Parts: sequence; structure tokens; C-alpha cells
Amino acid sequence: MSGAKSMNELRTLGVFRELSATGRQMLECGMQLNRFDELKTIINKGNSVAGAYVVVRGRLRVYSISPGGNEATLYFINPGEVCILALNCIFNNLQYPAWVQTEPDTCVGVIPALTYRTLFQTEPSIQNLTVHALSVLVFRLMEELEEVHALNLNERLAKFILMRSEGEGRLRMTQSELAAHLGTTREVIAKLLRKMVAAKSIRTLRGAIVVEKPDVLAKLAGLRGGSASSL
Repeated sequence: MSGAKSMNELRTLGVFRELSATGRQMLECGMQLNRFDELKTIINKGNSVAGAYVVVRGRLRVYSISPGGNEATLYFINPGEVCILALNCIFNNLQYPAWVQTEPDTCVGVIPALTYRTLFQTEPSIQNLTVHALSVLVFRLMEELEEVHALNLNERLAKFILMRSEGEGRLRMTQSELAAHLGTTREVIAKLLRKMVAAKSIRTLRGAIVVEKPDVLAKLAGLRGGSASSL
């Protein structure tokens, strides 16, 4: 895809609309836009990264893998956000410390390392984007740690379903994908979901979960007042 078309996609994001004419020209010359139609691991632990990863559409999942082979989500990168771990690698010549997976229908812009470092020195919007990425990373990691220590797996699962469900209360994920996010096994997730189905708080479809009673699910998640509105 050409740099001009890439810029048209990026202009939907506020931070790139604020670039100077020189900054926009630099991106047009170097940035690549990559589209992913399905789940795909695009960075492995120990990889060298070519540049800054900016999510234009969809979402990236950053995760770890235990010595036993279990995956656990560290945090997500949403549209308009940049991967701070990749930035740390390109600024400090480090290898990537985790794994990164795309969600279906995800579009990611890769800005070459030299281009991003130059933009960081000259463009206030890129400086703000970088600082925001760092603050978001710290907040999300602390939030994940708090949940691991404060909530049991059943509560974490209920909260995850509520927070990630989209239109009509539907979460398009398999049991294996849920297990990977929460750092457990598919069998454990299946058992917990059966209990939620029996309580009629959800129903399960092939590759998806539908929230039937959000208030019941919110109470199970330990949310204040048992209400999903607090999400």
C-alpha cells in the first residue's frame, strides 16, 4: 500500500492530523500500513522490531507465555495508540520482551525507527502520543495486577465478558482465546461458562458469548451495586 493511502487512514486519528507538513511528508515516505483479517502473532519475544506500531483500526493484544505454555494477556493497544514496548526497543536497541497478536480486522501502521525518533524530536503531537502510551501502559499493567490479586478467576471472567462484549452484548471469542487472555486452560473456562449459562446470565454460541443478564454478570464480577453501567 502506498504512503499516500496510508496517510489517508492515519488522518482519521487526531494525533496525525496535528502533524506539520514536513512531518506528514516523512510519514508518507516511510510508513507501511498492514491489514490483518484474522488472529495473527506479529511479534514474538526476542524479536527485533522495525519501528513504532500504531493501531489504526482493531486492536493488538500484548501477552506473555509461562514456562508451562499458558498465555496471559498483559494489556491491549487500541486505535490511536502506539505500542510503548516497541518504542522502548527502537529508542534503546532492545529486543521485544513479549508477544503481540492482532485481532480480526485490524490495521496497524509501522513507522520506521529513524522516522519516529526524528518526529519525536520535532513534533509535539508525537511527543504527546509517546507520553500517553507510557501512562496508559503503567495504568493497564497496574489494573491487571490488581485484578489478579483481588479477584478470583470466576470474577475476572465475568468482568472480561462485560468489558469486551460489543453490540447486542456479544463477545466474539472462543473458549481457548478466553483461556489465553486469562492465563488458564480451556477446560477451566468451559466449566465456569457452563455455570454462567445455568444461571442464565449468558448463552454460548459457536465462537461467541452473548450476555443475557448484564446485571447478574456484573454482580458476579464484584462491580459496585451489581450494575454493568459502571463499566
